[in-house]
Amino acid sequence: MSEPTDIDNDEEEFTETTLIEAIENQIESDNPPAAKATFNKLTLVGYEREEILNLMAHVLAYEIDAMLDDDRAFNTEWYETALRALPELPPEKK
Repeated sequence: MSEPTDIDNDEEEFTETTLIEAIENQIESDNPPAAKATFNKLTLVGYEREEILNLMAHVLAYEIDAMLDDDRAFNTEWYETALRALPELPPEKK
């Protein structure tokens, strides 16, 4: 396997930043409500803001990947359920 290039790193950083921004927008707008509820719950049990945003972004990325892989609409019900299950992450895809 080859070493990642600067372009790969830039794309990864852009993706992470974009996902985090999406999560911050969801929390701020309280849409979906599970976003703000999850953020508040994890804050109360001692997680740091950056870690919470990363966990939530992971769930969002997981659903976006599944949506693209299965050529289907975004599953808001699954997404909210997965957010509420944090800090437990969705299972890794096989």
